[in-house]
Amino acid sequence: MSAVTTAGGQPDWHPQARISASPNHDERPTGQPVELVVLHAISLPPGEYGGEGVEALFANRLDAAAHPYYAQIAHLKVSAHFFIRRDGTLIQCVPVHRRAWHAGVSCWRGRERCNDFSVGIELEGCDEDVFSDAQYDCLARLIVWLEARLPLRALAGHEDIAPERKTDPGPGFDWARLQCALQAQLPAGSRLGRWLAGGALADALWRMQV
Repeated sequence: MSAVTTAGGQPDWHPQARISASPNHDERPTGQPVELVVLHAISLPPGEYGGEGVEALFANRLDAAAHPYYAQIAHLKVSAHFFIRRDGTLIQCVPVHRRAWHAGVSCWRGRERCNDFSVGIELEGCDEDVFSDAQYDCLARLIVWLEARLPLRALAGHEDIAPERKTDPGPGFDWARLQCALQAQLPAGSRLGRWLAGGALADALWRMQV
């Protein structure tokens, strides 16, 4: 993969990510800053880990006959910028400056169409399970990398921006753990660093307030 850069001259592909390109993306609105990170959880088949289902879904090549659940979703055109496997492997599917199709109908602080101004990160997991140490480590490093390149203001779960439709990443995700990891790694002068240093609580209020 060639070294694509954003308009600001920063790398558009994470240097440590394996590329699994998705065609499901388009241009963001002109002049729209990327201010939000949205965290998701996904496993295909549901509750099973380590397979190729997620990458196949994002690449529009999911075999509807391979599993009963796939027949319900194989037609979907969806993607996320990043996918973090249980072992901490980082996979990038969409360039950072492009609009990935991850949030759907959504609203953050009164602003609809969250895909326009967010980066979507999928964690291999489900609502009923906890996430791995390797995933938390990878996620924190990824957010620090993104924060150095984008004017990020906040983090949210899919459940926060689409509460009537979505429940992920769910109760198994430890927001307090992520908060502590980011406080240890983010520059104190960064926008996210200042936000976290303000003593915000690791709950929905913490994620949504800026």
